[in-house]
Amino acid sequence: MQTPLAASLEATGQPARFVLLDRLFGGLMIVGALLHCMGSYAVYKTNPMALLWADSGGIAELLLAALNLMRVNRPNDRTLAWVCAAGCLAWLGVVLTFGRLIGNILDPRVLIQSTITLVLLLLSLRAAIAASAPRTLPYGSKQ
Repeated sequence: MQTPLAASLEATGQPARFVLLDRLFGGLMIVGALLHCMGSYAVYKTNPMALLWADSGGIAELLLAALNLMRVNRPNDRTLAWVCAAGCLAWLGVVLTFGRLIGNILDPRVLIQSTITLVLLLLSLRAAIAASAPRTLPYGSKQ
């Protein structure tokens, strides 16, 4: 009898290490987004306009994390993989720009967010390229 996790990993048709890595970093991105929203509230609770814009970044990050987690279960969806890659690249730009603006690119927030995003970017590119590869059918098979 297979465990639900083993059945879920097998259903994706991908090596288990990549599926687990994808899910781990997708989950870490969710945690990062929630911490971003909480930190934004703590800093900007008396400035609703700044809080709105700060929290919009947290919401964007939550959506990007959700897309990446969705991509894990849809290994043949090339479009979703490319959208995730583009989103991660854009988010990486936001994170690095934040580091420049605060004058410390080595700030732990920047390092953690950029590491999580870079891993998800690489996994998204891997999925997009794998989904783009032509599938060969066994000899004698019909499509």
